[in-house]
Amino acid sequence: MKKKKPRKEFTEKNRKTMPLYTIGVVANLMGTTEQTVRLYEKRGLIRPARRNKNRFYSENDIKWLQCLRYLIHIKKINIEGIKKLLDYAPCWEITACSRENIDQCSAYIDRTKPYWERNKMAPRSSPSQNRCKG
Repeated sequence: MKKKKPRKEFTEKNRKTMPLYTIGVVANLMGTTEQTVRLYEKRGLIRPARRNKNRFYSENDIKWLQCLRYLIHIKKINIEGIKKLLDYAPCWEITACSRENIDQCSAYIDRTKPYWERNKMAPRSSPSQNRCKG
């Protein structure tokens, strides 16, 4: 008899880290193309969860992608510049996060390792309309 895996308790925190959105949905929500999202992955800024060959993104991933778009298109920082900044400063110091957003940010709450290394499903790159909420 095969044992069933115990299900994770469904909490707000779990919901935000669950990879539910396909690359097409993410691109649509962000107003960009799938190719742009793949470029961010190729450059090491995001690493989505994979099921078979499909990419899946969480709400936190989407917030991080929005943060990236803000840094690239509004602040005019190139991808290599963003990577360097993330080596030296956390995302909430790079963007203009409110105190409320910072206090709810998973990257701020657990600073032991980078945001993209915290998710157990797959390592991903960190934290817009709401800007980077991690």
